[in-house]
Amino acid sequence: MRVLIVTAVAAERDAVCAAAADGATEVPLPGGHRLHRAGGRPVTLDVLAAGVGPAAAAAGTATALTAAALAGTPYGLVVSTGIGGGFAPGAPLGSVVVADAIVAADLGAETAEGFTPVTELGFGTVAHHPDPALVSAVAAAAGGATGTVITVSTVTGSADRATELARRHPGVLAEAMEGFGVAEAAAAHGVPVLELRTISNPVGPRDRAAWRIGDALAALTGAFRTLPGALAAATGPAPEAPPRSTSLTRGDPHVPEEDP
Repeated sequence: MRVLIVTAVAAERDAVCAAAADGATEVPLPGGHRLHRAGGRPVTLDVLAAGVGPAAAAAGTATALTAAALAGTPYGLVVSTGIGGGFAPGAPLGSVVVADAIVAADLGAETAEGFTPVTELGFGTVAHHPDPALVSAVAAAAGGATGTVITVSTVTGSADRATELARRHPGVLAEAMEGFGVAEAAAAHGVPVLELRTISNPVGPRDRAAWRIGDALAALTGAFRTLPGALAAATGPAPEAPPRSTSLTRGDPHVPEEDP
């Protein structure tokens, strides 16, 4: 299986690549992006640092998916990943979160009654739901929790905003800036998607002294060491081709039928 891993920045990309024992090789993409290819059979991981925010993430993901499709080597899975903020108490610092829902938290309109998602305005989508069996397998292998991961364009910086997001999205565990963009590109190409986050800071007031970026990056490496086994557990072995008969039998198009 070929898996496209999309991060925002190089530090996250390098943490994922560190999970591969043999390192990674660089592969150029159109538009100046470069994939870092790690691993091999049975799973090849192509890791892309696409940029910060949902727009950059969607553009980079679409570029990589299109290039692979045109080359005749399409991806079987896309994973949005990196570090992110965690909602207490479900996602403590250093923990792993695998999204069972990838949700655009601020795609919509502010009204007199509060925030209205774009779907209630009559168009668009605000959520992607990865395959539950795959989510469970990846979370179990990585020792992570499952729940909603929200995508925002403006990172939360106050307790009031954190409380409001938790109220609007029951079961939310993490906040990041790219997952929904990656999921939109994957959906456009008909490729399954996952989002995996490791927690570097609590969602709320921005206290940089309390951030644990190094711990979160180390957890990211650890999580991706478990990914190939989790994918194998979730998808099972490839089905064997039926045996090919070498005998000529009645009904074979190359064998004339006998007269009754």
